[in-house]
This record gives sequence, structure tokens and C-alpha cells, in this order.
Amino acid sequence: MLDLEILKNKLEESIAPLGYTIYEIKFHVIEKEKLLSLVVDHEEEIDLNRISEVSDILSKKLDELDPIEEAYTLDVSSLGAEKPVALDKLDKYKGKKVNLHLSHPYKGENYLEGILKDINDSEVVLTIQVKAKKIDILLNRLHIDKARLAV
Repeated sequence: MLDLEILKNKLEESIAPLGYTIYEIKFHVIEKEKLLSLVVDHEEEIDLNRISEVSDILSKKLDELDPIEEAYTLDVSSLGAEKPVALDKLDKYKGKKVNLHLSHPYKGENYLEGILKDINDSEVVLTIQVKAKKIDILLNRLHIDKARLAV
């Protein structure tokens, strides 16, 4: 039986030196067609050339490991432009547009979207648009329970 967690770890070893991680791995059988789906992540934006590069590396590693006896299709994708951001890595996205979900609303709002201007261990400064004006707001970092990049 195919152990996806073991396979994920072995595949990740081949792309980790390039800064990639495997966010999700699934094996599907749809109308007798077998599909191995991998969703990869990287701190930098992942374009089509990078997907192609990672796909080639993973394909070679899969040929070496040969974990699936029958024919299958490999599908490699990224989390996309609005990927989730781990809260402990939020500081790496300083200067980027983010969407934050708050456990304690700010002026009645649970979702805020803006440029991550500054961040430290306890606070986040987010530049938001209010009508035609940009303002900086200060948020308690502990009140942020989800984050993702925004377009």
C-alpha cells in the first residue's frame, strides 16, 4: 500500500535544497485514471517555469523510487497567488499585500487587507485603504489567527 507521508518526505528531500516544500500530496483514482497530485510551496512566487523545474525533479525522483506500480499522471501545482501564510513566517512577507483574519475584531472588522508595513514579536503595522486614504493601523499579533497573501 502507498504510504503518502513517507513518499512526501522522500520527494521533499529532492526539492528542499531549492527552498521548496510539499504542502499537500494526494493519490486519486478517477474513472480508472490514476493521478498523483502534489502542491508545492516556496517563499518566493512560483511561476510556470518554476513549476516545470520542480516537476522535472520530482518526476526523476519518482522514477527512481518507483512507488506506484501502474501508470499514473503526475500533477504538480502551487498554492497560488493568495496562498496561506504560516503566522510564524509572517515577517517574511513584510512589504507584501496580505489578508488577515482577526480573532478580536478591529473596529468591527474580522478581515483586514493591506500592506504588511512592519512586524515584531507582539505587534503588526498594516497599511490599509480607507476610501481614498491610506492609513497605518497597529494590531496585536496574538489577535491574528489566519493570514494569506492577497492580490
